[in-house]
Formats: sequence, structure tokens, C-alpha cells
Amino acid sequence: MLSARSVFQEILDNDESYRLFCSIAAGGEAQGAWENGRIVALVPEEQRALAPKIARHGADEDKHGRIFNALLHKRGLDPVPVPAETDYTMLLERGGIGLPHERLRADTPLTERDIVEYLAHSRVTEQRAADQMDLLMAHFGEHPEIGKALRMISQDETNHLAYCHEELLRLARAGHGRTIRSVLRNSARAEIRVYRDVSLAVMGRMGAILGWSRPKALALALGIRAVYAYERAVGWRRMVTLRMPDRLDALGGPVTSAAGVV
Repeated sequence: MLSARSVFQEILDNDESYRLFCSIAAGGEAQGAWENGRIVALVPEEQRALAPKIARHGADEDKHGRIFNALLHKRGLDPVPVPAETDYTMLLERGGIGLPHERLRADTPLTERDIVEYLAHSRVTEQRAADQMDLLMAHFGEHPEIGKALRMISQDETNHLAYCHEELLRLARAGHGRTIRSVLRNSARAEIRVYRDVSLAVMGRMGAILGWSRPKALALALGIRAVYAYERAVGWRRMVTLRMPDRLDALGGPVTSAAGVV
């Protein structure tokens, strides 16, 4: 039976597909850590109170990258280069979503509008990350090889999403509501297209490694396109709503250690 669990189990059981999966995940987390680090350095004075939380966000993502690399090393595998068509972060930037890397490499302080855009973009991408972790946790949260890592990363992603909700609501009260709504909608619509394209590319790579039959590969591609059609119609709305989270100040403490996770 073709299911999310059976597909990921195949990926997990094969060293080459597992290596690609962990390499893609580690690369995305490392890129996110770099972006947050640069944002911390460039936060405008009026938003300096956010800097420790942005730093914590970046440190969490750096930790996640190290966890995925540790999972590889535990199996005696080395990372592989991330194929360009599977680079979610790079493709989002090319689509004009988030703060441009050219902007982050400069030494000019960001504006308050930049911080609003950063948080709105993060709210959308952290929703995707949280959804993916929920799916993996449902099937592999108790897996002896990856379960502990998934549980830690899932908790962090929940905290990241809570932080985005709380800070965006604060900025909306400060008069940025119209900008937030606009950026959220634009980011969500772009993200679902990028997610579709990256998902098709990743599954294409996995299919080549695992020798999937043409009917199986076609069924998976149709499933990805069906998810995109749903998200384009109504599913994108879950990425743009804001509500005060149950856990406030979710990124107000120290980074949790990954010791003993892998």
C-alpha cells in the first residue's frame, strides 16, 4: 500500500536515499541558521528586544543541521551536495520571498518593515516545518534510530511557530497589520508552489535511487500535485491566520542541548 509511512520507510531503509534526505534537511537548517544570524547582526534599534529570540531561532536551526549530520555519521555516511532543484530555501529566495541574501550580506541595518517581512515569511515556512514534523512524528516518533531527533526538532518547530504568531500579533497591534496580511498572503502562495516543485524534485531523485516503477512514481507525483491544488484553493489559509499561542515567549530561554539525541 502506498502511503507516507511506506514511502519514508523505504527512504529510511536505503543508505543512499537516507543520505540524500538528511543532506537536504541539514542544508536547509544550516541556511536558516545563517539567515537568522545575519538578521541578529542587522536588527534595527527599535526592534533590538527581538535580537535574543532571533538568535535563539538561528541556534536551534544550527542544532537541527548538526543533528541531521550526526544521524548520517551514526550510519557511517557522509553528506552529499544538495541538488539545486531540491533547495527549498534558495528557491524561496529566487521567488522573492524572505529577505534577499544580498541584503543580509550587507552591513546596512534592517528596517522595521524588513523585520515584519522576516517574521511573516517565517510564520509561513515554520508552519510547513511543523506540519512535516507532525507527519514524521505520527509514524516515526518512537523509531529507535531517528525518534529522539524527531521529537527534539518537532518541539523546536512548535516553539518557532508560536514565536512567529506572538511577535506578528505584537507588530499588528503596533500598526503593521496591513503589511503583515499582505506579506503573509504573498509568502503563502509562493511557498506552496515552491513546496510542490521541491517535493516533485525530491521524489524524482528518491525514485531514481530506489528504482520505483513508473506507475508508483506517477502516483506519488499526482499526490503531490493534488496537495498543491488543495493548498492553492483553501489550504494556504492555515499559513496566514494568526492566533495567540498557548505558550508565550517560546524562544525566551536558552537553546536546548542535542547531547544524547543521536
